[in-house]
This record gives sequence, C-alpha cells and structure tokens, in this order.
Amino acid sequence: MAEIQTQIKAFLSKFFGNHDLQPDEDIFSLGFVNSMFAMQLVLFVEQQFQISIDNEDLDFENFRTINAITKLVERKTALFASN
Repeated sequence: MAEIQTQIKAFLSKFFGNHDLQPDEDIFSLGFVNSMFAMQLVLFVEQQFQISIDNEDLDFENFRTINAITKLVERKTALFASN
C-alpha cells in the first residue's frame, strides 16, 4: 500500500507544484483538477499499475484522494490476481 501511495503522490506532485498533498486531501476541492487532468490521472493509474479502469470505476470518489486511488488500485489488482 505504501508503495502505491508513493507512486500516486509522485505523479500528482508534478501537477500540484509546491503543495504537499496529503493522503486524505481532496484533490478536486483544491481546484487543480480539470477534465483533461482527470483523463491523465486515469491513464496513469492504468499504465502504472497495469489495471483496467472500467466505466463503473469512473466515479469521483475513486479518484478524490491518494487513499481512494490506492484503494481502487488494490481492489483492481486483487481482482486481477484472483482471475
């Protein structure tokens, strides 16, 4: 889990400048996220963690915080491992 969080935070930090993004901080409420960035974030998650984000996964709650994204990745990788 910590490794996943570290990778997600490193990616997000490229876009959030000097802001020290915390694991439970809502990235949408900070005003940095637009639709283009949301697409980049989904692509990053898919490529970095080799998972497929399905339509039902495209919910703001799954991408709102570092912790939420981490949980999504863990859930998707657990599903992939069990198949």
